[in-house]
Amino acid sequence: MMKPLPLLFSIFLLFLVSCSDLFEYHPNQIRLKPEEKNLTAFYLRQLAGQSPGDTLRILVMGDTQRFYDETVDFVHKANSFPDIDFVIHLGDISDFGMSREFRWVHDIMKDLRWPYLTVIGNHDLLGNARKVYAEMYGDLNYAFTYGHTKFVFLDTNGREYGFNGNIPNLEWLENELRPAAGENWNQAIVVSHIPPFDSDFDPELEMSFHQALASSGRVPLSLHGHQHGWSSEKAYDDDVHYHVTTTVKRRGFTYLKVWDQGYSVEKIAY
Repeated sequence: MMKPLPLLFSIFLLFLVSCSDLFEYHPNQIRLKPEEKNLTAFYLRQLAGQSPGDTLRILVMGDTQRFYDETVDFVHKANSFPDIDFVIHLGDISDFGMSREFRWVHDIMKDLRWPYLTVIGNHDLLGNARKVYAEMYGDLNYAFTYGHTKFVFLDTNGREYGFNGNIPNLEWLENELRPAAGENWNQAIVVSHIPPFDSDFDPELEMSFHQALASSGRVPLSLHGHQHGWSSEKAYDDDVHYHVTTTVKRRGFTYLKVWDQGYSVEKIAY
């Protein structure tokens, strides 16, 4: 017959079980609840159930990293806007690439009144983070059409791949910017973490990336984060506008409106 466990040891075991979510026993450990997996597909299903109007209204933010209080305040401010279609997170969800960081940010972002969609940042590729991102959100490159506009999200974190000539995936990008049979969209907005003129973008692919956007004749706007500041310009003196949104640490985000063959960007402080 087994002897009963000593009382103090039993209490200690109960503490470990009840507080298991507080600890990460290895930096590469991935511990996600079922409702924390495949979030991109989950939110795209929500979008599919919405009815887009003639003007799309989108909030664009990014670089949450360890800035949890500022992210909470962003959600409060975002929820004060009426009639938003969805929110874009421009990457660097995490700082050190640990699964608990992704979970903490999602635990804040899930309180948004609207779907949010993400693109992977360079900090989201540290350690085992690429696997965390893929399990929690989904594909690193994906695209969808919402109303009259196609949105193309892709990984541009060239330095994290040793500038191997494959990131961003230009073949995939060019294919997404060509309407397939049966598709009904008039323009595309490209979304990625690192802008092509940044030193962390593969320098051998900078102009090829821009030419893919420009030559399509369908991309008026490319959205980026990473630089922790604002910039908004036609960087290559043609029709493609590159808009960089600051980090939530600086308490700013972009209010983007998109209509058929047009858009506007507004910097919002909170």
